[in-house]
Amino acid sequence: MTAGNVSSDEAAPKRATSADHHPVPFSGGDAGDGRGQLPAGARPARNAIVAAAVIGYAWLLGGAAPFSTRALIEVLLPGAVLGVIAYARPPERIPAPESVDTLGLSYWIIAVALLFEWEASAVRDDRPWHPSLTDLINPLIAPHPIKTAAIVVWLMAGWALVRR
Repeated sequence: MTAGNVSSDEAAPKRATSADHHPVPFSGGDAGDGRGQLPAGARPARNAIVAAAVIGYAWLLGGAAPFSTRALIEVLLPGAVLGVIAYARPPERIPAPESVDTLGLSYWIIAVALLFEWEASAVRDDRPWHPSLTDLINPLIAPHPIKTAAIVVWLMAGWALVRR
C-alpha cells in the first residue's frame, strides 16, 4: 500500500443496519442508502398532532376567566391525566446521591424562604407599595398569546416530571 492510498476495507462505505435508520425517509432520500432517514422512534405526524392539541388546549385555557369553574376544571384535567399516566407507567427510579451538596441546598432553601416571606408579607400588609409576586407577574402574562405560551410551558414541565 502506498502513501495516500486507502485499503479497500477502509474505503468501502459502511452499510446501514436496521437499527441505524427509520423506515420512513426524509423527502428526497432513498430508503435503502441510510442517508436522509428519521431517527429511530421519530414520529413527526404524531408529534405535530400532539403539539397542536397542547397549543389549542392552552389557548382555550388562557381564555378562561381567572378563578372560574371552567378554569378550575381545565387546570385539573391535565393534572389528572398526567397523574394517571404517572401511576400507570411509573418511571425508573433514579438512585439517590451518595452525598448532598449542603452549600447548594442551602442556597435553594434561602431562595424558597425568601419567596415565601415575600408572598406572606404582601398578603399581610396588603399595600400597593409591596405587591405580591402574582400582582407583579399578572400584567406581564395578561395578553392571551403570552398566557397561552406560559400554559404550554407549564404543561411541558408537567410532562417532563411525569417522564422523569
